[in-house]
Amino acid sequence: MTNATATLALRPFTVEITDAELADLHNRLARTRLPQPSPTDDWDAGTPNSYLRTALEAWQAFDWRAAEARINSFPHFTTAIDGQPFHFIHVRSAHPDATPLLLAHTYPGSSVDYLDLIDRLVDPVAHGGRAEDAFDVVVPDAPGYGFSQPVAEAGWTVARVAAAYDRLMRGLGYESYGIHGSDNGAMIARELGLLNPDGFRGLHVLQLFSFPSGDPAEFERLEPADHAGLAHMQWFQSVGGYNTMNASRPQTVSAGLSDSPIGLLAYSELFNSFGNGTSLVPLETILLEVSVNWFANAASGMSRSYLENARAEAEPRVSGARTGVAVFKDDFQTIKTFAERDNTNIVRWSRFAEGGHFAAMERPDLLAGDIRAFFAARD
Repeated sequence: MTNATATLALRPFTVEITDAELADLHNRLARTRLPQPSPTDDWDAGTPNSYLRTALEAWQAFDWRAAEARINSFPHFTTAIDGQPFHFIHVRSAHPDATPLLLAHTYPGSSVDYLDLIDRLVDPVAHGGRAEDAFDVVVPDAPGYGFSQPVAEAGWTVARVAAAYDRLMRGLGYESYGIHGSDNGAMIARELGLLNPDGFRGLHVLQLFSFPSGDPAEFERLEPADHAGLAHMQWFQSVGGYNTMNASRPQTVSAGLSDSPIGLLAYSELFNSFGNGTSLVPLETILLEVSVNWFANAASGMSRSYLENARAEAEPRVSGARTGVAVFKDDFQTIKTFAERDNTNIVRWSRFAEGGHFAAMERPDLLAGDIRAFFAARD
C-alpha cells in the first residue's frame, strides 16, 4: 500500500517567544498560589507542594533563551496536511544513503523529546557508531502538541496521525522510511505498521500496549518478569487518572492548565514516573518540556488526543509489520506473550537495566544503539 502525495508546501520555522510572553510567564510564576498541602506532602496523592516549590524556584531561574537557541540549532519547518498545521524538525545526515527515520514523541512531550537523540542518529560516527548506521531524522509534533497548533478539526486519532506522517515523509521525498516511538508515539508507530505503506522499514518502539485477553492459557506462558509487569500495569492504572480526565473532559481540565504554569507542571507528573522515584529525567529537561507546552498553549490539544482515541472505537487488529521493542527497567513493561499475540513479526526484543518511560531523555546512548541495531539488521 502507498500513500504517496504531491510535494508539500514547506515553510521554515523558528521558535521565537517574545519578551512579553516570557515576562508573562515569570509574572504568573511569581504569583503562584500552591494548593493546601497533602497531610503527608509526598507523591501519594499526586504532585506534592515540596516538589513544586523546588521546581518553581528552578523555573524562575530557567534560561529560556539558551533553551530556545538549542531548539533552533536544528532546522524547523511547518506545513499543512488535511488542513492541519504540522511543525517538524528535519535533519539530513552528511553520510550518504542514510536511513530516513521518523521520531514520534510522547505525552506530555513534543518534538523536544528527541533533542539529545538527533545527533546520535544523524552522525553515529561522532558517537562511536558506524557511518552506515546514519539516519535522516524527521521529528513532527502531533496535532495539538508542541507547535502543531491549533487543532483544526476533530478526529485526529493515532491512525489519522500515522497516515499524515506517511504523507509528510512522501512529501519530503522519502520513498522508504522507518519510525521509532514512545507512549503516544509508540501507538502512532504501530498504526503505521498496520497501514504498511510501500517501502516501510519497520517500527521500533518502547512499548506495545497489549493486555490480557481473558484467555487463561495466556497466563500459563508468563515468566516471573511478566508477573512483575502485570503488577506494574495495575500500579500505573491506579495513578494514571489523567487518562480518564483527558479521554472524557479535556477542555475542562485544559482551562486550568492553560492559565496556570504550575498547574501545567503538576499535571505533567508522568515525567516523574508519578513520583515513584524511578525517573531519570532531569528537572532542567522537564522545565524545557513544560515551557514548550506553555508557550505553545498546547494543553487542550494534547489532552484532546486522548478523547479522540477513546471515541474512535477501532476494532483490534493484528500487525504483521517488522517490529522491534526496547523495554527499559522502569517503564511500562510490555509483556511478550501478549505482544506476540497482537504483533506477529517482532524481530528484536531488548531489555535494559536502567531508564524509563522517557529513555530518549534518560539514556539516549542506549536507545540510539538499539535503534541502529534494529534498522541495520533489516539490511
